[in-house]
Amino acid sequence: MSSLPHPRVRAGFDSPVTPGTGWPGDPATAATPVARHPREVLRLAARCGTVGEIDALSSVCRACPRLVAWREEVAVTKRRAYAGEPYWGRPVPGFGDEDPRLLVVGLAPGAHGANRTGRLFTGDRSGEWIVRALHGAGLANQATSLDAGDGLRLIGTRMIAPVRCVPPGNAPTTEERHACAPWLRRELALLPDVRAVLALGAVGWAASLDAARDAGWQVPRPAPRFGHGAVAALTRPDGVVVRLVGSYHVSQQNTSTGRLTLAMLDDAVRLAAGAAGLA
Repeated sequence: MSSLPHPRVRAGFDSPVTPGTGWPGDPATAATPVARHPREVLRLAARCGTVGEIDALSSVCRACPRLVAWREEVAVTKRRAYAGEPYWGRPVPGFGDEDPRLLVVGLAPGAHGANRTGRLFTGDRSGEWIVRALHGAGLANQATSLDAGDGLRLIGTRMIAPVRCVPPGNAPTTEERHACAPWLRRELALLPDVRAVLALGAVGWAASLDAARDAGWQVPRPAPRFGHGAVAALTRPDGVVVRLVGSYHVSQQNTSTGRLTLAMLDDAVRLAAGAAGLA
């Protein structure tokens, strides 16, 4: 397919985007190793010594054939409104402060949001909601999230998706979640200053608990139940307590039906920010 101009930098890119060709925020290069099997994800994640390495390696992962095929099909067929733009079409790495006190954990990239723009919660309604709320709490330098070159910065905060490729029907399989889990587990180990985790949705809540257990954290038993505004205390091996805060996901289904309102989201973000010492 011929290249198309990026809406901000105007340079042309293929869909999906080839690593190292200049896409804003692309952490990978043409030489970044590619994981093609879950065993390789486990091996490569364990070797990472920085968050930047995780971003690069996870952004070129091809370990889940169904997800690879779907994310690339979406990048080629596109939504009519974005037919003249290139689509990222690759796994979407974490975004934000590389030494955060607050983690925001979602589900997976949006088909025509992050899978198009290459940055989590960017270019769709879900991004509008969460970034506006983060800005209102002083955790982002601007209230909008349009594309990967728009200048957005998060303050003391990092966003992560437990599944880094867009799944068909927004429903990754159990095997796909397990295959992607080593990236998040290793990322937790490399973020020693985290004091709170804002889990968006039941899947984000469950993924956060799983990653905490895998990282050797103490998790209450029975497992804390997800709910909007729910709070659970997790204890790291060094004795530091991390507060897990639940919020309904900022999906269009939740926001359009009123299950999640702006006020509810603001309350959850402020609660998480306070637990992280960022309020």
